[in-house]
Amino acid sequence: MIRVAAVGDIHLGPDVAGQYRERLTGLADHADVLLVAGDLTRHGTLEEGRIVADELRDAPVPVIAVLGNHDYHSEAENEITEMLGEAGVTVLHSGGTMIDCGGVRLGVAGCKGFGGGFAGSSGDEFGEREMKAFIRHTRELSDGLYESLAALDDQGADLKVALTHYSPVKDTLTGEPLEIYPFLGSYLLAEAIDRAGADLAVHGHAHMGSEKGVTPNGVRVRNVALPVIKQAYAVYGLEKRDSSRPPAEAGRSAR
Repeated sequence: MIRVAAVGDIHLGPDVAGQYRERLTGLADHADVLLVAGDLTRHGTLEEGRIVADELRDAPVPVIAVLGNHDYHSEAENEITEMLGEAGVTVLHSGGTMIDCGGVRLGVAGCKGFGGGFAGSSGDEFGEREMKAFIRHTRELSDGLYESLAALDDQGADLKVALTHYSPVKDTLTGEPLEIYPFLGSYLLAEAIDRAGADLAVHGHAHMGSEKGVTPNGVRVRNVALPVIKQAYAVYGLEKRDSSRPPAEAGRSAR
């Protein structure tokens, strides 16, 4: 059983410096890896980026993250990515990584994702160039997520997790105003996950949403935004399986 700790939307700033790191005490006793689903900062400033890097530096388990919309706000995402890398955090923009968890190869593919909406109420790559650019951005990131997940199979992954900031399904948006669903995620992300296959999909962004959802093909989706899980991180158990039986349910505990 691989124990995946996950959290998103920690939104760190100077007034809480040092506090989140304290909440990670004992993390290695509960998890094999920590996934951070974007919005690590409040306004994406260099100062906030340094604070996040210090909070996650030399964590007791591997830390894999994607950036969120807040982390792009000050257009310092490249510098923040570099800071996090120097602190030992793997930041995925459109790519994947593999870690060994006691002999089980866990592959994580990640990207920010973007909006666009869901089946029956989604935007289309048609009309004004601004609308085409909006949906094209989502499509390109979704295509990259598919390619990264598929590549993990070629690399021999035993288990695969899709990590995004924006949601791939509307299930985990329940509680948010319906009017803003198109700005919280896109069905294109779910299509990518279903095409490539995954054992779990993790996202943040929807502070007023719900924790649990599922893609059309049955991949479990979890919204781990801090205001949703209300703990420093949630832990999901993933069991290595063979193709002759269905996937085990991803259990959850909070810390």
